Amino acid sequence: MTLKMHVPLFPLPKVVLLPGQVLPLYVFEPRYRELLARVQASGEPFGIVRIVQSREASPLPFHERVARVGTLAHLLRAERHEDGTSSILVAGGERFRVQAFDLTHAYLSAEVAPWPLEPDPLGPPAEEACARRLLSDLLRLRPDDADAIREAAPENPLLLASFAAALLPLSAEQREEVLTAPTLLGRLETLLGFMPGEARELN
Repeated sequence: MTLKMHVPLFPLPKVVLLPGQVLPLYVFEPRYRELLARVQASGEPFGIVRIVQSREASPLPFHERVARVGTLAHLLRAERHEDGTSSILVAGGERFRVQAFDLTHAYLSAEVAPWPLEPDPLGPPAEEACARRLLSDLLRLRPDDADAIREAAPENPLLLASFAAALLPLSAEQREEVLTAPTLLGRLETLLGFMPGEARELN
């Protein structure tokens, strides 16, 4: 997909959604209840972007305090509560770059351009080898959970990268570095670089 699209945004502090990850959210603010109603009516995804600076840390307008890279979130389930709030479950889809913000609604919206991963010159064999090493290091890091991790780990290197990112002790900035890697091999190698030293495979 190369065409630009207009999506509502759900900015979150310290949260970076990666493709294939599932994320539970609690929707309570009126503006995001409005966003949810729009998404449920249209069936279209919304975007999740990280809040880079808090209101207390910066005097900049809200849209200038959020990341310009995010991930499309596809609504899997929504449960509305008696008080009007909702508990929802979303799945991460394609990453995007923000082209222009739209401030006409109570919630933030933006024109975004999909940002697909670039093909790596080394191709799938290198990606698969890097994914195997990442899984090996992850099992070494979490020996008590090794059986469950081995059983749940996706075979697809793209999904394995997201799976590993969810299990590693990463900061929001590190997770965003994973998201913004230009290639899949680069994403896997970034995760290997963030692996705690005691878990790294000796070469």
